Amino acid sequence: MKKIEIYDTTLRDGAQSEGINFSVSDKLKIIQKLDMLGVDYIEAGWPGANPVDDEIFDKISKLNLKNSKITAFGSTRKPNSDVKSDNIIKHLSTSNVSTVTIFGKSWDFQVVEALSTTLEENLSMIKDSIEYLISKGKEVFFDAEHFFDGYKNNKGYALEVIKTAHNAGAIRIILCDTNGGCINNDIYKITKEANEYLKTALLGIHCHNDSDLATANSIAAIDAGAIQVQGTINGYGERCGNANLCSVIPTLELKKDYLILGDKLTGLVECARGIAEIANKSVESNMPYIGRSAFAHKAGIHASGVRKNSQTYEHINPELIGNERRFLVSDQAGCASIKEKSKNFRFIKLEYDSDIKKVTEKIKQLEWQGFAYEGADAGFEILAMSVLNKKPELFELLGFRVIGDTTIADKNNIAKNITITEASVKIKINNEIIHTVSEGDGPVNALDIALRKALSEKYPKVKNFKLSDFKVRILDSKDGTAATVRVSIESTDGINKWDTVGVSQNIIDASYNAIADSILYGLIIQASADGISLIK
Repeated sequence: MKKIEIYDTTLRDGAQSEGINFSVSDKLKIIQKLDMLGVDYIEAGWPGANPVDDEIFDKISKLNLKNSKITAFGSTRKPNSDVKSDNIIKHLSTSNVSTVTIFGKSWDFQVVEALSTTLEENLSMIKDSIEYLISKGKEVFFDAEHFFDGYKNNKGYALEVIKTAHNAGAIRIILCDTNGGCINNDIYKITKEANEYLKTALLGIHCHNDSDLATANSIAAIDAGAIQVQGTINGYGERCGNANLCSVIPTLELKKDYLILGDKLTGLVECARGIAEIANKSVESNMPYIGRSAFAHKAGIHASGVRKNSQTYEHINPELIGNERRFLVSDQAGCASIKEKSKNFRFIKLEYDSDIKKVTEKIKQLEWQGFAYEGADAGFEILAMSVLNKKPELFELLGFRVIGDTTIADKNNIAKNITITEASVKIKINNEIIHTVSEGDGPVNALDIALRKALSEKYPKVKNFKLSDFKVRILDSKDGTAATVRVSIESTDGINKWDTVGVSQNIIDASYNAIADSILYGLIIQASADGISLIK
C-alpha cells in the first residue's frame, strides 16, 4: 500500500478565501485539529508577510504536535538580486521550522510578463534560493507555479524549471495547476511525463478548483506517480478554492487503496466542521463525504433499500469518515423512512405498521401545506404523539394578541422611531385560566416571553428554556405579504437541544405553533429527567 503525503495549506491558501480572516488563536486551534487528524505537513503561513503569521512562527516551538510538521511558505529571491540580502529568503531561513516551501515560475509567459525578467534569470533565482535555504539547514519543497499551463505552452522550459529545482536539492517538486483550468486527462498525462523525466524526484500536486476539477485532478496526479497532495480543508482558497482534502483523502484511502490517515480517518468530519466553525463558515449540507446530507435519505424507496443493505444507495459506510446516516421525513417518504426515523424518538415508539401508516399519511398532508420536518426532529415526534393520541395536554391556548406602538423619542438630539411591541396570552391549565402580558423586541419575542410567563408558575422549568436559533422562510413569494411562511426554532435548556416548526400565512401564528411545541417538548424532557412520563 503506497503512502501518500497530505500537505495542508488551509492556514495560508485557505486564508485567502473571501470572507475568511484567521486570528493567531484561530490558526493555533486549526493546527491542533490538523495534527489530531494526522496530516503530514501544515503550512502555517508566510513569515514576514503579516503580524499574525509572524506571531504564529514565534509560537511554533511551543506546540506539542504528534503527527504533523509545520512548514513556512515564501517565494524565490527577486530578479537580479543577492539571495543573501533578499528579505523573503531571510525570513524563511530564520523561521522556526525545518521545512520551507518556495514557489517559482515555470511558465515562460509568467516569467516575462509577471516577473519582467529573463528565462535564464528565473532559473538562477530558483537555484540560488533553494541552495541557500538548504545551506541554512532547511529542507525545501518547490512549488512549480503554473506548471501545467507552462508545460502546454513551452514543455522544454517547464521541465527545465523542475529539473533545476531538483538538482538544487529540493526534496519535493510540486506541480501546480495555479489557474485551476486544466482537466484531469491533461493532469495525468503531464504528471506522468514529469515523473518519467525526473525519475529520482518525488512529485506533489497542487490544484485550484476554478473548473470544479481540483479533486479529480489531484487524484489523477497521484495515479500518475505523485506522492503528495496539497489542498485545504473544506476546499477553502482564493477564487473558487483549492483541492478539498475532505474529498481527496477519503477517495484515495477508501477507493484507491492508498495509505493516508489510517484509523484517524474517522476524525475527518469532526475536523472539517470544527475548522468551518473557526472560519465562521457553514459546511454546505450537500458537500461530499462530510456534509450533513451526504448520507441523508429522503425518498421512501431509498430508505427502504438502505435499511436492507446500505450499499444500495451509499458509496461508503459513513462511519468510516465520522459521518452518520440520516433518514429524512418528507412528502416523498414512505413507511420505511418513517419507521427508520422513529428509531431516534426519545419518548414514544411506533410499534405497529398501522401507526407508521397514520404518521406517514399525516406527514404527506402537512408537508403539502409547507411543513418540513427534515430539521425538526422534536417537532416530528410531537406530531407523531398527536397522531397517535399520546400528546400530553399540559396547556391549552385560549387566545393571544400582539400589538405594536410606534413613538418618537429624542435621544442625544437625534429623532428615532421606536416600536414598542406588547403581547398578551390567555391559556388554560387544569381548568385554571391564566392571562399574561409582556413586552419584547418584536412580536415573536414578546409572544415568547408572554407564553413563558403564563406557564412559569405551573411549570417553573420553562425559565431554563431559551431560543438558540430562529429562522423564517417564505414558501411562495408570489402572494407577497400574504405568503405562507415556515418558522423553524431551535431551543435549548443548556444541556439538550431540540427543533420544532410552525407554518401559517401569519408569521405570528407560525411562530406561536413552533414555540408552543418547543416548550411542550422541553417540559417532556425535564419531566423525563425527573423520572416522570408525561406521555399518554
